[in-house]
Amino acid sequence: MRLTLILAAILLVFAGCGSSDEPEDRALEGSTATVETATETFPQTVEHTFGTTTVEKKPERIVVVGLTEQDIVLELGYKPVATTEWYGDQPYAVWPWAQEALGDAKPEVLSNADGFQFEKIAALRPDLIIGANAGMEKKDYEQLSRIAPTIATPKGGTQYFSPWDDQVEVVAKALGKPEEGAKLIQQVKDDYAAVAAENPDFKGKTATFAQNAFYDGEIYVYPQGLSTEFLEYLGFTINPKLTPLVKNPGEQVAVAEERLDVIDADVIVFATEKASDIANLKKVPTFGFLEAVEGSRAVYTDPILSGAMYFVTPLSFKYILEKLTPALKDAVAGQSPEELVGG
Repeated sequence: MRLTLILAAILLVFAGCGSSDEPEDRALEGSTATVETATETFPQTVEHTFGTTTVEKKPERIVVVGLTEQDIVLELGYKPVATTEWYGDQPYAVWPWAQEALGDAKPEVLSNADGFQFEKIAALRPDLIIGANAGMEKKDYEQLSRIAPTIATPKGGTQYFSPWDDQVEVVAKALGKPEEGAKLIQQVKDDYAAVAAENPDFKGKTATFAQNAFYDGEIYVYPQGLSTEFLEYLGFTINPKLTPLVKNPGEQVAVAEERLDVIDADVIVFATEKASDIANLKKVPTFGFLEAVEGSRAVYTDPILSGAMYFVTPLSFKYILEKLTPALKDAVAGQSPEELVGG
């Protein structure tokens, strides 16, 4: 799937709304708050790209209008009344690594394919709207804020996929749990540091994170700092050849077939989704000349692991660490299989 951030709206059309078969008004029943793992503190004033938002009391009806923030909300002990489908058509727009936290909740699933569904959002009677990763513009923020207190992109971030830890901070603060949010961030970094220490061969190796296919003769890859932390935290150095090719912050680098040597590295991780993706990559004449491919140092991930790498949340980080680490060991050793890994 093409996941170019600047074309996120088009991608959402591919994904569809992902709505469940439950009646629309079923999300109005009951409260979204679950048993807390820490005491919430209110009021909280959250700073974001459009100013500040004050959450006066514990939210009971949370609507997530961003693509990935449901993970953070769930891990902090809340269950939203609505989530937003990005891609993958997972139940209630919640991927496997977060299903346990969702439990038996059945949130309404919104779609941003044609912009925010303001009427549906208002009908859900939210008392907090979370859109830290929603591509939100000022006019959207103003309209959403008339419905309920709204959390927008972290200050200094990009419309989509601001640094993951900044997203956790603003969401956790809005939920009255800033300290617990900080703990989630630190736990991810500590867990990765421990695995990095167990695998010293990772340190200093160059790595490229790439999408699954060529689109109009180009493949999209991720420069340092854009959804690459899962490799950096393990000790890898993100391919420095990509940095000069970045055109705008928060965007991937498009690499043409004839310039594919730019993506070569000690290890390449392709976010593949099906076996045919590998076969199609091999049809590109320059693909077979990549040293990482020739040397069995290319990793091809299954659709769930690919989704986890795209989500970049504390819950997905845990899934990546468990499922990707063995594959990275094989790749560094030049023993990576030409098959999907992660299941």
